[in-house]
Amino acid sequence: MSRIGASDHRRSAGRGDRRRPARALAAVAALLPAVLAASACGGPAGAADVAQDLTVMTWAPSGTGSTDRPGMTALADAIGRELNAKGGINGHKVRVLTCNEHNTSDGVAACARQAVDAHVAAVIGSASQFGTNFMSTLESAGIPYLGGYGLSSPEFTSPLSYPVAGGMPALVAGSGRQLVEAGCKSLALIRPDTRGGDTLAGYLAGAIKQTSVKLTDVKAPEMSNDYSAVARKAIGDDRPGTCVISALGAEPTSNLLDPYRRLAPRNTQLASVIGSFQQSVVDSTGGDSGPLRGAYATAWFPAESSPVWDNLRATARAYGNGATIDVADPGVQTTWVAYEVFRQAAERTDRSRQLTAKALRAVLDSGDPIDTGGATPPLGWGMTNMLPSADSPRLVNTSVTFQQVQGGRLVEQHKGFIDVRWVLTGGRAPA
Repeated sequence: MSRIGASDHRRSAGRGDRRRPARALAAVAALLPAVLAASACGGPAGAADVAQDLTVMTWAPSGTGSTDRPGMTALADAIGRELNAKGGINGHKVRVLTCNEHNTSDGVAACARQAVDAHVAAVIGSASQFGTNFMSTLESAGIPYLGGYGLSSPEFTSPLSYPVAGGMPALVAGSGRQLVEAGCKSLALIRPDTRGGDTLAGYLAGAIKQTSVKLTDVKAPEMSNDYSAVARKAIGDDRPGTCVISALGAEPTSNLLDPYRRLAPRNTQLASVIGSFQQSVVDSTGGDSGPLRGAYATAWFPAESSPVWDNLRATARAYGNGATIDVADPGVQTTWVAYEVFRQAAERTDRSRQLTAKALRAVLDSGDPIDTGGATPPLGWGMTNMLPSADSPRLVNTSVTFQQVQGGRLVEQHKGFIDVRWVLTGGRAPA
């Protein structure tokens, strides 16, 4: 598979129309080795073969120390290898391009331009908080954004976005409901001091508005080695019924746990949205004897121990080429679900023609449900599936799962999915 860095595009940006034929020929030549590697064929690949490939892209940040999701692009590579080993999709080889967006607006903008230049059929299972910097580029080219991680509002408003989960809005709303049920009397939300973080307190407030639970909004730097002051503010006077929710990224949450442990609160209950911590963090912080003992977690998908993820585990093991792919990572799970939706949607198109972005959008827009094998409720993006909300009209999956650390493992706390649609639409809690 081909891995593209943001800097590769900048070197060629700004060339005039007169150079485009030469650039196109150079691009084809440069991609031949990647096509050959992806094809499971021993002979040379010609230009006609490249034209028949079904090209898609996955991007995510890596090497930033904050919101890294390298497992998402690694899994996309693995899925591409597996699909080609099994004959591709509708007889076409699948060419998966990956891009490190570096957790910067410029980085993801460059990735989006590369996707347009490569004429991808879709950007699939990707993560970036800079939706305003890539979505318009994809919209101009008619490229669907399928299964984003849900970190930015354009992912839930753009007509070309097809989210497979409810993003951070659903997680934070679900966490509020989980903790109300757990008996919390006050909630402190630790969230990034960013534009995206600014909206999270509103969703949490909506989840608890019919209760007497007090909410404290604790802004935290997105990257820091010392969250002592943040932890101290969130814990407050450590009264019974105090609950703290971390909605930071995985690395910042890990950094938060050390001062939290040192403060040794006696009454405060720790909780998080999945992605802020996951099983690997539970393990690295001491399991059942660490600060995450008994911690609550709200997730989009079933727990990692669920048989729902057996095929994901098998793909990562057989086609991962030694890459680190953490099956418990919700980013990895999102990529898996997104590619499953893509595969099924692509197989519903005309087999005699090459799959285009337009043809893929037509299938997704039909609203015909796509079964994700239990990872989510059936998904569809027809008009009747949409959330009746001006803020998130493209959000179709408003379900979450409740998990808890028990015996050192993240396990299901509540059976099945919990729908928080009423929170996201400003409604009242069901009786």
